[in-house]
Amino acid sequence: MAEISAVKEAWEIRQRFKPEIWFSAPGAKHYENRYYANHHHSFVNISVTGEACACRCDHCNGKLLQSMVGTPTPLEMRRVVDQLLDKDCRGILVSGGANSQGEVPLLAFMDSIAYASQKGLKVLVHSGIISRETALGLKAAGVDQVLLDVIGDQDTIHQVYHLNQRPEDYLRAMLFCREADLNIAPHVVIGLHYGQIRGEMKALEMIREAWPETIVLVILTPSCGTAMEGLQPPNLADVGEVIAKARLTNPNIPITLGCARPSGQYKRQVEILAVDCGVNGMAYPDEETVIYARSKGLQTMFTEECCSLIARNV
Repeated sequence: MAEISAVKEAWEIRQRFKPEIWFSAPGAKHYENRYYANHHHSFVNISVTGEACACRCDHCNGKLLQSMVGTPTPLEMRRVVDQLLDKDCRGILVSGGANSQGEVPLLAFMDSIAYASQKGLKVLVHSGIISRETALGLKAAGVDQVLLDVIGDQDTIHQVYHLNQRPEDYLRAMLFCREADLNIAPHVVIGLHYGQIRGEMKALEMIREAWPETIVLVILTPSCGTAMEGLQPPNLADVGEVIAKARLTNPNIPITLGCARPSGQYKRQVEILAVDCGVNGMAYPDEETVIYARSKGLQTMFTEECCSLIARNV
């Protein structure tokens, strides 16, 4: 496992926050146990490109887009928003496939995004690399938060994401968002380089420069039918080292364990480890994790919003 001293220190830093842990269960995925059951349309993922993606990353190959509601035109997005409002939806995550520059093409959808916000929906945007123009547009549209994957290793960007970008481009994207006064929740995919730890620590260093509201950590979970199918997940000790590092270097910023992580026993082990390392929130926890968090003296709170939104609660 991760070095015991680092985990212990991370847990001690966690005591600066309220003795609560927020468990997130958005309606995009069914979640039910003796502690909580979510609602199907409470929070819905939308793709502005349908299933199209120019990158075809080695761990995804566009598969994740298949689980989203496709809205390939601004008019279709408005229609879907109206339908979701009729189903008591509370929020949407707007995403989509990236273009050859690694950016989700959002500019044509700004009016529709603003429409969703004006109708009272919580609006999050998973943008990919983002330009200053897009950041300013999202601010004007009233989005609640921007989610960006941050990669700290150039070989990973080239080999996994198939992009000719650099780590500095991800830092620049975060700073564009901060210039626009956007709430940001950068994501770090642990083990993204074929299960290896390569650019995660560099990504955390860049994130510190952007002073985000929340940091979201997820773990490589290759989709079936991709170049990484069947790949072993990153070593638990390495995962723990990254989570502890995130907590130690960001003592005042909420940290969550996001949706993506391998299933089964690995999932349960990494969730326990994340609790020990002092995360403030977690998406779709195993029932055993809820019990363990309570045994650590934490009050368990449930929400159907994305885990990246917990900052206002901690």
